[in-house]
Amino acid sequence: MKALLALVATLVLGTCSQPPPLLTRVLEAGELRVATRNSPDAYYLGSHGPEGLAYELASRFAENLGVSLRLYTVRTREAALNEVRAGRAHVAAAGITTGIQLPESVSFGPGYSLVREHLVQRRGATRPASMKAAGRGRIEVAAGSAHLRTLEDLRLTEPDLPWIERADTDTEQILNEVSRGTVQYTLASSTEFALNRPMHPNLAIALNLSPERAVAWVVNTASHDPSILDRINAFFMLSRADGSIGVLLDRYYGNRDSFDYLQSRNFMEHVESRLPLYLLWFKNAALQYRIDWRLLAAMGYQESKWDPSAVSFSGARGLMQLTAGTAEMMRYRDRHDPQASIIGGAKYLARVMEMVPTRIPEPDRTWFAVASYNVGYGHVEDARKLAQQLGRDPDRWEDVRETLPLLSQEKWYTRTRHGYARGWEPVRYVENVQAYLDVLEVMGTGSPAPTGAEVTASELRSRTPDPPRAPPKR
Repeated sequence: MKALLALVATLVLGTCSQPPPLLTRVLEAGELRVATRNSPDAYYLGSHGPEGLAYELASRFAENLGVSLRLYTVRTREAALNEVRAGRAHVAAAGITTGIQLPESVSFGPGYSLVREHLVQRRGATRPASMKAAGRGRIEVAAGSAHLRTLEDLRLTEPDLPWIERADTDTEQILNEVSRGTVQYTLASSTEFALNRPMHPNLAIALNLSPERAVAWVVNTASHDPSILDRINAFFMLSRADGSIGVLLDRYYGNRDSFDYLQSRNFMEHVESRLPLYLLWFKNAALQYRIDWRLLAAMGYQESKWDPSAVSFSGARGLMQLTAGTAEMMRYRDRHDPQASIIGGAKYLARVMEMVPTRIPEPDRTWFAVASYNVGYGHVEDARKLAQQLGRDPDRWEDVRETLPLLSQEKWYTRTRHGYARGWEPVRYVENVQAYLDVLEVMGTGSPAPTGAEVTASELRSRTPDPPRAPPKR
C-alpha cells in the first residue's frame, strides 16, 4: 500500500510539475513577445507609425490569437535567436533565412518569402557570363557581411576568385557606389536589392548566385512543445490562402520601378481639370493656418494627384493622404471628404512647422516641415543630428537632404533615436513639391470656388489678421 501511494504521489507531482503548453501561457498572459531587428526587412518607424514586413505579420498573428503584441528590437539576427532560445521571446521575426543551424530548443516556422543573392552591377554595363568573368573585374563587399560566406563557397568551384573586403562601410553604401559607377560589382540579397532600388535606380542584377532560401520565423519549441508552432503554421496557411501575404510581399518588395517623377504634362492637365474643384478650399485652409496656398496645393498633388479617393499602400487616404490616426488627431474623420482632407492636411503641416526650431531661416524651415509631413519629424531630426556629426549645417536643407538617405543604411540608422527610414523618399517628396510649386507660382493660378465651400476667404481674413507666409524662395 505504501509503495502504491508513493507511486500515485509521484505521478501526481510529475503531472503538476509539467508547465502548460506555451500557447496556453501566451493566451493566459494576453501577450505575444516577438524579438525583431530595426531594419528595412523587419521593423522600422515610418512616417505614420511602425512599418516593416515582420512587424505587419507579427501584428496580424497577435490579432489572430486575440492578444497584444510586445515587439522589441535586438541588434542582430543571432541575438533574436538567443532571445527565443532563452525564453524571453516566443518568436523571432527578424528576417532569418533557413539553412542555418538552430539550437535544440527552437525551430523554424513556415517560410513566407524566398530570397537569394545576386551579383549587382550598374545598369547598362556589360553583364559577365560567369563569376569567373566577374572576378576579372573588381568585386567589393562589406567586411563582416553575410555575403563573404557566399564568396567563400564560390571559391570551391572558382579557387582563384578575388574580392575586396571593405571595413569602412556597409552593403547599402557599396550599392550606392555601384549605382554611381565608382564600384563595378558587389553582392546583395534579393531583399537588399529590392529595398535599395528606389534610391539607386541604376542598379541591375548581373548574376543570380545562391539558391533560393526561405525567410521564416524562429519559434520556441522547448520541451518538445509544438503548440505555438502549430498555431503559426495554421496562421501562415490561411494567410497564403487568402492572399494577404502576397499583398504584403508586393507592398514591400514588389515592382519599385514606378518612381514618382514629375510628369509635367499630366500636371498641367490636372491644373486645368482638377485644381479648380478644390482651389478655394486650398486658399481658405492656407489662410487659416498661415501657409502659402500654392505650397499646400503642391503637396496635395504630390500626395494624391488631387484625387480625393486615393488610397496608399499604408492606408493613408484622401486628397492629402491622411492616416486614420492623423485625421483623428486633426479631428477630421472623413478622410475622403476633400474639404476636410485639405483642412486636416493644412492643420497637420502647421503643427509640424511649429515643431521645427524657429531659429532656422526660410526657406529651410519650410522644407524641413514638408519633409516631416512625409517621413515624420523624428526622422528629420535624426538626419539633422547626423548632418551635425558629419560637420554639416543641420539648419540647412541642402545639407540635411544629403543625410536623410543615410537613414536607410544600417551603419547610420543604428546610431539614431528613431532608427531605419526610407530616407530617400522625403528628399524626392520635397523636390517634387518644389517643382509643382514653381509651376503654380509662374502660372498665378486662380479659379472659381468649389460648390459647397462653407467659409469665404474674406471671412477667414477677418479671423486671421496676420498675413500668410510668403512662398519660400529656393
